[in-house]
Amino acid sequence: MTDYAEVQDYLFGLKAKGVKYGIDRMRGLARELGHPERKIPIIHLAGTNGKGSTAAMLDSILRQAGYRVGLYTSPHLVRLGERVQVDRVELTETEIVNYTRELRPIAESLAAGDDSDHPSFFEFMTAMAFLQFERKQCDIAVVEVGLGGELDATNVVQPTVTAITSIGLDHCEILGDTHAEIAVAKAGIIKTGIPVVMGRLPEEAEQVVRAKAAQMDAPVISVRDRFGENTDEYPTAGMFGDCQRWNAGTAQLIVEALAWGISPQHIEAGLGTAHWPARWQEINWAGRRVILDTSHNPEGAVELDHNLTRLAQEAGGPLTIVVGALGSNRAGPLLEIVGRYAACVCLVEPQQRRACSHAELRQLLPSEFSGKLVESQVDKLFSEKEIIEFVEPQQTIVVTGSIYLAGEVLAALDSTSGAPESHLQDF
Repeated sequence: MTDYAEVQDYLFGLKAKGVKYGIDRMRGLARELGHPERKIPIIHLAGTNGKGSTAAMLDSILRQAGYRVGLYTSPHLVRLGERVQVDRVELTETEIVNYTRELRPIAESLAAGDDSDHPSFFEFMTAMAFLQFERKQCDIAVVEVGLGGELDATNVVQPTVTAITSIGLDHCEILGDTHAEIAVAKAGIIKTGIPVVMGRLPEEAEQVVRAKAAQMDAPVISVRDRFGENTDEYPTAGMFGDCQRWNAGTAQLIVEALAWGISPQHIEAGLGTAHWPARWQEINWAGRRVILDTSHNPEGAVELDHNLTRLAQEAGGPLTIVVGALGSNRAGPLLEIVGRYAACVCLVEPQQRRACSHAELRQLLPSEFSGKLVESQVDKLFSEKEIIEFVEPQQTIVVTGSIYLAGEVLAALDSTSGAPESHLQDF
């Protein structure tokens, strides 16, 4: 493989084989690579929501303190290289090509006896992250779980601190139907004697995490124990929303658990300057204010309700809300909230196989919604010709739902970002 397009095709072929849960393949791959994940300290983050924002806050704090920081998150919004960053510099196409060429023969060797032993797409990306962090001589890396925790490929790490940011009802078909069942999967990242920082969890989930931590003799550091229930008591952050203050509290406690002597000034500065795309991100486009949000599950819908309440009061006028989601269990709670605030609802279908159709979304809109309804696609909707027809200047457009939708919109609004690599997004 000599060019990026060919590598994309190869990686897409791995992704098309589906998700493979379990960490035995990743253990074998890491062993063949000389365990790069053991060469630097790692903060390991699990959680239903808030992982990416908390990771961004940690990255910002640690860089404020002068450290070289690796960051591994998923999925990407527009470009595959977003998943692996060092000091917020993304993995380049050339690096992805070179790493894929390096990893492919190793992967084929591991699968020589059984094709099911071949590393998956996500395991390839995880290996690239570990190699990049080692070769760029990072002082520390922040690694986000892909899905769940116990059986996630990232769980081969031997972390310095672990954290569970939140527990909500998402990916229930894989992780379980209750907060307690999902907490069991997330708590699988807890390691013997390693501090675990716990965000604001439902009571039954918190009990599961505390029990697992006690079993593993892992100290528990709780944001509730430290900051309580009043959001005003939590640290402030440069990112919008009550949930970001909760994430800021989690990030602060993780840094304190790291015990590297990072000053309160560096923590405050890092939280204040942290940014993470599509988390209530504001963009001025064609004279209109566009807010990108990724409230893609029932837990996120609660936060969306809070944010839209504030926005409606601030905007002082009608809102146009663009929404698209993957699965009716996610779309239903979102559309219930959207229907309360929008003068115009634009239904779109993210370019993913699990996306809800226009018809499915339309059926989930509250029956009392009486505003304007538009059905479109991102590439058409976010062209000045169409959107100007029904969104007046100075009006606010909110894009909410699937993270994949946010990535498509970002690509449409910024012609310099290149074509969105949506075929490599899901997982």
